[in-house]
Amino acid sequence: MKKFGLLLAGGIAAFVLLSNLGPLVALGISIVILYYVFKQFLKTDSTLMKIGWGIIGFIALMATASNIPAILGIAAAYVLYLVYKKWNEKKSVVVEDNDPFTNFEKQWAELKKK
Repeated sequence: MKKFGLLLAGGIAAFVLLSNLGPLVALGISIVILYYVFKQFLKTDSTLMKIGWGIIGFIALMATASNIPAILGIAAAYVLYLVYKKWNEKKSVVVEDNDPFTNFEKQWAELKKK
């Protein structure tokens, strides 16, 4: 039943991620443009160029803000990561051995450490 829940959550997250793939790409491109414009704005000394880079930066900022639905895609990607991590998790089963030789080996290893 646990695997079914993980499969259902992963399927929903995959559909959300695929439906927000366009805004995710647009968000990435607009963030790269915004970063480049910011770096150029800091490098330039001319007031006219600063105004030009500021206008371009404002346009890039508005393009970035218009892709806010991409945050759902980022959240869906994170949920997919968690589902993948939980799916591949190994259960650690502790088996108590009553075998005297196994217990002797454990005790001998503990004595060697001291």
